[in-house]
Amino acid sequence: MTAGIMFAPSLLSAKTNRPFGLQLFAFRDQLPTDVKNIIPKIALAGYKQVEPFGYSKKNGFWGLSAAEFKKLLDDNGLTAPSGHYSLDTFFTSGDPAEVEQAIEAAKILGHKYLVIPYLAEQFRNTPKAMEDTVNKINLLASRVYEAGLKTAYHNHDFEFKNIGGKRLFDMLLTDSNSDQLDFEMDIYWVIRSGEDPIKWFETYPDRFKLIHIKDIDKANPALNTEIGTGSIDFKPILRKARNSGVKYYIMEQENFKIDPFVSIEKSISYLREIG
Repeated sequence: MTAGIMFAPSLLSAKTNRPFGLQLFAFRDQLPTDVKNIIPKIALAGYKQVEPFGYSKKNGFWGLSAAEFKKLLDDNGLTAPSGHYSLDTFFTSGDPAEVEQAIEAAKILGHKYLVIPYLAEQFRNTPKAMEDTVNKINLLASRVYEAGLKTAYHNHDFEFKNIGGKRLFDMLLTDSNSDQLDFEMDIYWVIRSGEDPIKWFETYPDRFKLIHIKDIDKANPALNTEIGTGSIDFKPILRKARNSGVKYYIMEQENFKIDPFVSIEKSISYLREIG
C-alpha cells in the first residue's frame, strides 16, 4: 500500500459525491508494466471513472484486450465514459480501419464518448489543412454517431492560434454538427492560451460535455500541480460548468513533484470540497 492511500479517510467528510474521473496519462510510465496494480490504487484514491488512452488493436490497453481491461475496471468499481484514441492514420489517409478499431474498443468499455486527443502539426498549420481536418472530423463524428456513440474534441493551445485569419477552435464549433460532435475542454490549456473558459461555456452552452481539470503550477506555468494549489480558481469555473451542460469531470495531471498517489488524492479531496 502506498503512502497516498493514508489520505482516503478524509474523503468521508467530502461535500459532494460527484463521480470525478482521472485521465490515465498521469500514469503513462507505470501502466505498461503494472496496469493491474495501478488501476486498483486509482479506485482506492476515490475516483469512480477513468479515461484511458493509447489503445491499439495489437497491444490493447497496456497488454490487456479491451474486454480484459473492462473486467479490471469492473472489478474495481470503475467506469470509462470516455477514452482518448489516436487517429493519425485516419487523418493522414482517410483509412477508416483505425476508426473502426477505436469504436470496437469504445463499445466494449461502455464509452459514451470517443475523444480526439491531439492533432499533429500538419493537420492544422495552414487554413487549408484546418479545413481538411474539420471535414475529416465531421466524417469521423458521423461514423461514430452511427455506431451509437459520440465524438468529443480535446483542445490544447494551438486551436486558439490565428492562422490566415482563422482559428481551428472556432471552425470546429461552428462548422460541425452539434448532434454528433461535442468538446472536452482542457481548462489548463484554455487559460494558458489567454482564453476564459467561462466565456466559452456561455457562448456555446451544451457543447462542452467533458472537461479536463488540470491546474497551473504557480512557479512554472509549463507544469501542473495538485488541484487547488495552483494559479487557477476552479470554483467559478466548475460552478459555470455545472450550469452549462458538462457531464464528465476528469482530473488530469501530467507531472508530479510528490508521490503521484498522494497527489491525485489531494486533488480529488479538493474537488469534492468545492463540488
